[in-house]
Amino acid sequence: MSAQIPEIVAADSIGEWNGEFDVVVVGFGIAGGCAAVEAAAQGARVLILERAGVAGGTTALAGGHFYLGGGTAVQQATGQADSAEEMYKYLLSVSRDPEPEKIRAYCDGSVEHFDWLEALGFEFERSYYPAKAVIQPGTQGLMYTGNEKVWPYRDQAVPAPRGHKVPVPGETQGAGMVIELLVKRAAALGVEVWYETGATHLIVDADGTVVGVQWRRPGETGAVRAKSVVLAAGGFVMNADMVGEHVPWLTEKPFVLGTTYDDGLGIRLGISAGGAVRNMDQAFVTAPVYPPSRLLTGIIVNREGKRFVAEDSYHSRTSAFVLEQPGAAAYLIVDSAHMERPEFPLAPFIDGWETVEEMAEALGIPTEALQSTLDSYNEHAREGEDPDFHKGPEWLQPQDTGPWGAFDLTLGKALYAGFTLGGLRTSVNGEVLRDNGSPVPGLYAAGATSSTLAQDSKGYASGTQLGAGSFFGRRAGRHAASRSS
Repeated sequence: MSAQIPEIVAADSIGEWNGEFDVVVVGFGIAGGCAAVEAAAQGARVLILERAGVAGGTTALAGGHFYLGGGTAVQQATGQADSAEEMYKYLLSVSRDPEPEKIRAYCDGSVEHFDWLEALGFEFERSYYPAKAVIQPGTQGLMYTGNEKVWPYRDQAVPAPRGHKVPVPGETQGAGMVIELLVKRAAALGVEVWYETGATHLIVDADGTVVGVQWRRPGETGAVRAKSVVLAAGGFVMNADMVGEHVPWLTEKPFVLGTTYDDGLGIRLGISAGGAVRNMDQAFVTAPVYPPSRLLTGIIVNREGKRFVAEDSYHSRTSAFVLEQPGAAAYLIVDSAHMERPEFPLAPFIDGWETVEEMAEALGIPTEALQSTLDSYNEHAREGEDPDFHKGPEWLQPQDTGPWGAFDLTLGKALYAGFTLGGLRTSVNGEVLRDNGSPVPGLYAAGATSSTLAQDSKGYASGTQLGAGSFFGRRAGRHAASRSS
């Protein structure tokens, strides 16, 4: 698959237009659907071009977490205090290259966006899941899905759970229900959807304003005129050439999360019109070691027998640190008093050993180093302290009861999954920006086609993609519609 940038097409070269719309949206995932619905609600005539035969995109594969806060109805009903200001401080603190204006808008508008989502026709369950997990096991409406309680972030912002889950049991298909509701809302608002029809080129006039899209479907091509175009065509994780160029380590062994059409076309279309990109070298990657959360009382060490991350971190933060270790190798070590076997072990269990010396030899770790690390951890854990990594007190329990077991977190041994986080540079209203910060007239981007709010795996929280994708999709649609009025 190519990383080639499509050529732009001059508007005066189009002999015949196949329609004229106020807003054309490329892609019908969560971001594109929200952009289309919001634009249509403003009175715009809207067309969605979707390459697949159905709506959904990668969103349809998601578990259904929306990262929302500031005092949502679920937070209030379950007694979980939060404010837009604390949410802002948290997201700012975990971002590697923060965009304060976007983060502020997202936090200040989070409650309203929660209400808007529910107005589509569903309700987040007014319940809280207190345990540490990747996703709620049932339909519980709220849980912690980031590093809010992990040091140093717990000292920089008051922790609050913000992972709002669509009320569908299980780890997938939760967001699919939201897509179905968006399809219905779009139809009610008169949005046209052309399935099995992909954008191929952007059409621009003499001054560089985007004024339309060339499209292709099996056996047919054409062009539509538009006052604004919103690119919401996903990320680039399925484009081996782009991944190899920007995130080469992602080609090594992780299982990638995406659909056939996460090939970076939306990003490349934006670049063709002069758009800039950011964070193209960043990706989300994870191989969770929990649940069961009891395993997080253990220690994670590298081949040198040294700890390198607080074990109570959100799973993608831990995984990102693992990949930085020598040989991208690490092991979770747990004693017999705290050992539990995961139902779905993404990090495989290696073996158990009667002594630390036997374990060190089997893992290829210097015995003295591993024993020293374990002794130091146990000594401080008995006092409820972790001076090295400030692990939360609830997870500090000595691992001093043999035999010991180990799980393999090593890349290539553990089942890592990942997707890209980089994309087009956009304004707070979704305008695609050039390198100098000026907008490309008539062009917008949202969702994974734009550089995401969660800019790396260490600061990621489950629900950021769906939450920010839908939020900024709405803003892009609203702003795009305003150009036609």
